[in-house]
Amino acid sequence: MTVHPMSAGQAAITDVPGVRVGHTQKYDDGWLSGVTVVLPPPGTVGSVDVRGGGPGTHETDALDPTTLVSTVDAVVLAGGSAFGLASAHGAQRWCEEQGRGFPVPGGVVPIVPAAAIFDLGRGGDFAARPDEAMGYAAAAAAHASGEHADVGRGNVGAGTGALLGRGQFKGGIGTSSITLDNISNEGPVIVGAIAVVNALGAPMGIAGGGNSTPEGLEPGSARLREERPSAQRVSDPPDLNTTLVVVATNAVLDPAECKRTAGAAHAGLARALNPSHTLADGDTVFALATGAVVLDRSSEQARQVSLITLQSAAAEATRLAILDGVAQAKSITTPAGDFPAYRPAGE
Repeated sequence: MTVHPMSAGQAAITDVPGVRVGHTQKYDDGWLSGVTVVLPPPGTVGSVDVRGGGPGTHETDALDPTTLVSTVDAVVLAGGSAFGLASAHGAQRWCEEQGRGFPVPGGVVPIVPAAAIFDLGRGGDFAARPDEAMGYAAAAAAHASGEHADVGRGNVGAGTGALLGRGQFKGGIGTSSITLDNISNEGPVIVGAIAVVNALGAPMGIAGGGNSTPEGLEPGSARLREERPSAQRVSDPPDLNTTLVVVATNAVLDPAECKRTAGAAHAGLARALNPSHTLADGDTVFALATGAVVLDRSSEQARQVSLITLQSAAAEATRLAILDGVAQAKSITTPAGDFPAYRPAGE
């Protein structure tokens, strides 16, 4: 297994061939929000696993393995809470114009699931939230980015208004990738992830060294203003929060295997953030499989080992993407307050 270093041009979900990412965001006139679109190649199989207690989602029921349609045309990650889900309509319109979608008499219906974080009012204007036009622009930007393009990280896209650690620190977008060389006879299997970190919890320093920890975020306990969130007495209602993740692979997976992969990736979320999956978080993981490389299925044992290895990589890619999102976030000041970048104790 190869874990790529997190530096410009490397370690991105776009290392998975055919997967593209586009962002759009607004920072001024009361705005602090945006949209991120993950655009996979046509025919990509997808599923989702929602475990947070406060999710804001769109079209996730369509990704159940027992439903009619198994493929996904785009995944939208947005700010704006439930209002921001309107941005999915813009991405859907862009897909329709490209002829991407489930064929029906008279045209196509694009399958565009979405999930949103709560960032309302963080730029000063509660009514400043993503709309259909921003979803369309993010989808177009993803298409225009090209193959294996660098992915914007930190205060961009759906991470523009993200916070973490009970609203004490700036959150953001992070990404990662892992290459597996031993579970297919057709070439490397790549597992990539992108995360929007808007968590109630704070990052957990996990020892490992080398490439397992993003640059600028060394293992160690959080330097919070009071105690760690897990140890605090909750006297005031917690901020509304969510960590959103898209995991993608070039492997062939059926809808049930995608569902299991999305579920496995939640382990990486729990390793990266403490606490996670709370009542006040809408933690959601999408899984996408482009189907370019067949896993080793020469025997039942080989099938199980290949799937377990891939799903373990999905968890690790998720952990790395979340920590990258924290490390790449930049301090901001808005009418709603000052939100410093997170730094470990001792810095």
